[in-house]
Amino acid sequence: MQAKSLLRAMKGSSDMPSDDLQDVSAKGERHPVVDRSMGDLIREVRNLDHLQIEEIVAYQRQHRMRFGEAAVALKMASKGDVQWALSQQFHYPYAAEGDTSGLDDELITAIDPFSDEAEVFRDVRSQLLMGVMSPDQAPRALAVLSPNIGDGKTFIAANLAVVFSQTGGRTLLIDADMRTPRLHTLFGVKDGSGLSDILAGRAEYDVIHQTPALPGLFVLPVGTQPPNPSELIQRATFNALIQEVCSRFDHVIVDTPAFALGADARVLAAKCGAAMVVGRRGTSRMDAIQSLVGQVNKSHARFAGVMINEH
Repeated sequence: MQAKSLLRAMKGSSDMPSDDLQDVSAKGERHPVVDRSMGDLIREVRNLDHLQIEEIVAYQRQHRMRFGEAAVALKMASKGDVQWALSQQFHYPYAAEGDTSGLDDELITAIDPFSDEAEVFRDVRSQLLMGVMSPDQAPRALAVLSPNIGDGKTFIAANLAVVFSQTGGRTLLIDADMRTPRLHTLFGVKDGSGLSDILAGRAEYDVIHQTPALPGLFVLPVGTQPPNPSELIQRATFNALIQEVCSRFDHVIVDTPAFALGADARVLAAKCGAAMVVGRRGTSRMDAIQSLVGQVNKSHARFAGVMINEH
C-alpha cells in the first residue's frame, strides 16, 4: 500500500476524524471539555426528573451537605454514581456504574478504576512515562510481548492503554496479534476490517474505533485473520503505519502474538521501538522470559522491563 492509500485508510474512520487532530492538539485540548454540575450529571446517569432534583436540593440545604451526598442519602444515587460524576468534572473518564458500554470485565482500569489492581497499572504508566515513553524522547510505540499464550499479555496491553487514555491525550491500542486476536472482544468493537486489511492494501474505511466510555482511547483491531501474519508485518507498510500513528496519537500500545508462535513478536518490538515483557506468576518459566528479553535486546528496541501478571 502506498503512503497516500495508508493515509486514506487512517482518515476513513468515522470515529476518528483525523483532519482536526492537529487543530485540536494545537489548542492544547484533547477533547471538548464542558464543565457540568454534579446535579446535571447525577440527573443524567439516574434519569431523574425535575421534582426529584428539587427534593435533593431541598435535602442538601436542610442538612448542609453536598448535592451528591444528599442524593445518596435519599437513595436517588449510589456512591458509585457520585464517584463517576466527580470523574467527569475532573475529566477522568471511565465506565459509569451499570453502563460498561460493551467493555469486558478484564478491563478493570475502566470498570473499577479505584481498585488496587488499577493502581498498579497507573504505577506502571508512570514508570513508562519516565522511561521508554518519556515525552522528551522520540515518539515510539510500546509492544507488549509474552513467551506463551495465556500469560495475560492482552490483558496487560488493554489496561495499560486505558490508563494512558485517562491522562488526557489520545491513545491508540493496536491488535497486532494476527494469530489469536482478542482486543475487539474486550472493547466490543467491530472486527470487520483492521490492521491486516491495511497491510494487505484492502482497508479504506472504519479501521479505527473510538471507545464510547473512554473518549481518549482508540482501538485498531486485527480485522481479517490472515494466513501470512509474519509476511504482513515485515512489509514497509507496517513501518509507515507506526510512523503515522505515532505522529497522530500521544501514546501507542501494540499487542503482539506469543513468542512461542513464531518470530512476529521480535519483529514487532523492533518496528515499534520499545517493548515490555509479560510473564504469568506460577506459570511462565524464567528461562523463557530471559530468552524473550534477550531477543528484544538484539532487536535494538528500548526494553521497558518485565511485568509479572497475577490476574
